[in-house]
Amino acid sequence: MGAIRVHEFTTVDGVVDAPMWTMDYGFPDDLAASIGALTAPAQGILLGRTTFEMFAPAWSGRTAEDDPGAPFFNDTTKYVVSATLTDAGSVWRNSTAVGGYDADRVRELKAQGDLYVSGSATLVRALLADGLVDELHLYVYPVAVGTGIRLFPDGAPRTPLSLLGAESLSNGVVHLTYGPAPA
Repeated sequence: MGAIRVHEFTTVDGVVDAPMWTMDYGFPDDLAASIGALTAPAQGILLGRTTFEMFAPAWSGRTAEDDPGAPFFNDTTKYVVSATLTDAGSVWRNSTAVGGYDADRVRELKAQGDLYVSGSATLVRALLADGLVDELHLYVYPVAVGTGIRLFPDGAPRTPLSLLGAESLSNGVVHLTYGPAPA
């Protein structure tokens, strides 16, 4: 069975929405290495429709010369969870729409190998609720923005987690890794 590793850029007040605020902190080598370690074992990328629609134009034209992460994002098979998108492959190569969220379908994909998830807050909430996330990597930026989509919005169900690791990065970002809480 593969593992699902989720990566989220977040603010100290929990906002994960279109993280343009990350630009102020750069992308130092230790952050790149941390994310590279996360993506390295992945055999597939699992994305929600909104994140897919943001990533496709941003990554599809990039090369390794533009960004060392480009080959991973462009060459790795992408599975798009969406009830409305039907032809992801015409938007971004190596992409497949897998229909609306279905925990059993995600389990089938997970059985084929490790999956990487970035952003996709709605999808991640469902994955957490169904116990499908093996590692939740939160890159917490030292800024509060006040408004925006939160991974854990007001009224969300209680989600117990277990701290697996913490590291401070050179740009002031803290990388927190959580796993499922012990039963």
